[in-house]
Amino acid sequence: MNQMQWTRRAFMYASSALGTAAVMGQIPGATAAEGQALKIWANPGVHKVGAKDWSAMEAQAGIKIAATAKSARADEAIQKMVVGDGNKLFDAVTDNGGGMEDALASQRAIVPLDTARIPNWKNIVPHYREGGIAANTLRYEGKVYSTPIISNADSLAYDFKQIGAHPDSWGVMFDSQFKGRVALQNDFGPTLTNMAIYLKESGKIEIGNASDMTPKEVQAVCEFLIDWKKKGQFRTFWDGFQNGVGLLASGEVLVMSCWEPIQIIANRKTGDKADLHYGTMKEGHQTWNNMIMLTKGGRQRGAEELYYKLANVYLSTWFGARTLATLGYQPQMVGVDEYIKANPEDFPTSVQADILDILTRKTARFANKGNAWQNVFPKHIRAYQDWWARLQAA
Repeated sequence: MNQMQWTRRAFMYASSALGTAAVMGQIPGATAAEGQALKIWANPGVHKVGAKDWSAMEAQAGIKIAATAKSARADEAIQKMVVGDGNKLFDAVTDNGGGMEDALASQRAIVPLDTARIPNWKNIVPHYREGGIAANTLRYEGKVYSTPIISNADSLAYDFKQIGAHPDSWGVMFDSQFKGRVALQNDFGPTLTNMAIYLKESGKIEIGNASDMTPKEVQAVCEFLIDWKKKGQFRTFWDGFQNGVGLLASGEVLVMSCWEPIQIIANRKTGDKADLHYGTMKEGHQTWNNMIMLTKGGRQRGAEELYYKLANVYLSTWFGARTLATLGYQPQMVGVDEYIKANPEDFPTSVQADILDILTRKTARFANKGNAWQNVFPKHIRAYQDWWARLQAA
């Protein structure tokens, strides 16, 4: 499938799924900014650090930021930015996962970037450079359209105190001794991708691309999970950050596929009751990133320089160190370890070892050859939806 076919399919899926009414009436717009503020549509929970509001980010960038909280799905976000009022409202927009950049760029809703205007671009991690494993996640038709903010390789959390071992395989989720104490994410994207990686790499099912499966492959993965669900292996399918934290912190589940921040926050809540870890699976993981893009409207309104100043902060070790320490996300630039060691007033020596250990383990997860990059628009998305519904109903 060529690039044009991909982007046409992504856009048509978004359009058919929502309709114009959803675009014009159901997603809130931005509050009018005062003066020369950069109007952004972003996730406040993960796209800012340093303060509860955007003040620390503003101070680092030397600009004013008028932010609107973004919680829309990828299809809703594409619809709003392409045929809705998104370009009138926002100078910059963050994504909802792999594939949005291509869809938005193909429809000219976002514009190419001049990376020479982002001084910290020289420090970007190697896998985003030309020929790198994630180079295409920033580019469309060879041009850079986005600046990375965070990324991660999704794995599973477990209670070492209860398990007594550090599992290195997704197979632990199907160990009979943990029957009824296992949870999966209630999202077919990461769950089916990670399960496909496990089944492919362990030789249980022949799968070509774990991020873009055929209908038969989707069926095989879901039938595998349905069989285990009927046996009572899974306690639940968690839905939402707080639900995930609660399941782990309460001890209701011992093994759970989840986002790394869920494990980090849950571990802080348990005290000495549990010892929650985030593993590295030998089969591989779903890898993903979030990025920020300059909209066509933003360029027309003269907001380019404001965008480049904020993008430079996202590629600074100041941001990378803080997103690593607070939420466990992968920094998008090199030199974070040196920055942490050089700033003990912000990162006390008593916690530096733990933070740097997270970075070391994260680097190992990203190096796994079995990893598959997130794809929010697989070719046979209807098969994913249909079989996911059957899994939930089983």
